[in-house]
Amino acid sequence: MTAVAEQTGAWLESFTKQPPAPECLRPLREAAFARFAELGFPTTHDEDWRFTNVAPIARATFQVAAADRFLRVPGGVEDLSPQEAQFDLASLAAGRNAFVALNTAFLDKVTVLRIPRGAVIAQPIEISYEVPDQADAVAVHPRTLILVGANAQCAIVETYKGQGQYLTNAVTEIVIGEGAVVDHYKVQQESRSAFHVATLAVTLGRSANLTTTSISLGGALVRNDVSAVLSEGAEATLNGLYLVNGSQHVDNHTVIDHAKPHGTSHELYKGILDGKASAVFNGRILVRKDAQKTDSKQTNKNLVLSDDAVIDTKPELQIFADDVRCTHGATIGQLDAESIFYLQSRGIGLSDARSLLTYAFAQDIVDRIEVQSLRDSLERSLFEKFHERTR
Repeated sequence: MTAVAEQTGAWLESFTKQPPAPECLRPLREAAFARFAELGFPTTHDEDWRFTNVAPIARATFQVAAADRFLRVPGGVEDLSPQEAQFDLASLAAGRNAFVALNTAFLDKVTVLRIPRGAVIAQPIEISYEVPDQADAVAVHPRTLILVGANAQCAIVETYKGQGQYLTNAVTEIVIGEGAVVDHYKVQQESRSAFHVATLAVTLGRSANLTTTSISLGGALVRNDVSAVLSEGAEATLNGLYLVNGSQHVDNHTVIDHAKPHGTSHELYKGILDGKASAVFNGRILVRKDAQKTDSKQTNKNLVLSDDAVIDTKPELQIFADDVRCTHGATIGQLDAESIFYLQSRGIGLSDARSLLTYAFAQDIVDRIEVQSLRDSLERSLFEKFHERTR
């Protein structure tokens, strides 16, 4: 038996035993599982997974289950059935990698939301997936599709959390119409024993505007894939903050695809590593041949608090146009000794001084969050995390 067959065999049993899908989704499910069986789980021989070993996921046995979903939909947002959006489900993220294929193979309770053309949604759309503690390890495959009409405006907050040992394999797709503005947040607060693999795929129409912020706090092994495809005159901002300690591992892979002219993108990811934790940042900016007048900037900054923590960072530019302005950079450092000395000279203890400077490093991302309730919640979480380190 081949390695791929060994990995996919248990999933085949779960696939055949799952409740039947609506008729319109069955071909999509079947094609996706065939794709998963063909690919198998990625290995460290795959360039995009070189620093993230998913063998613990591939070897584990999971019972497929559904996460508890909490959905707060403000007035003006339409909650659709999967049948009403089957074309979009089939065309966007399917086939990107084995995890996306696996998610599609277990399509069930899909969250499909539509913001009508020109609508301005004042309150944030809140989508929360939570896995309750269970006797057996479970795998959940949340799928979210959000269709934003032309010139509409909205904010979206996705939250993932749970208890015990489990796998969250999530896919979120956002289609942003011409001139629309979307402010998106993803907060990952999984159990410290959980695996979390997530794909966010966004397509931006002409002159659309996207800001997406990824916050990774929990999980034992975490992988976040984010991609944004920009049409003419579109603007995308990708922000991220990841905090890992102990033996946690987090991998952020981002792709900004400037497919048309006059696009603008900004990217800032910041990481804080302690203990024996490890992190990966791989950010790729692609400027296609016809995407003249592109303006793009990418930055990754990492604060390493332990001699045993490891960060692998790789910003990339792939430019096929000649009239562009693109920059990228990465930094890895420790807390500034002079800043610590200054705080100590003002009567602040060493541990508190280190915590204050670490908090200030993270605060740069938190301050960019426009949803007040989310910003307040994250500030409390960060304070508790950094306070725990000093005790």
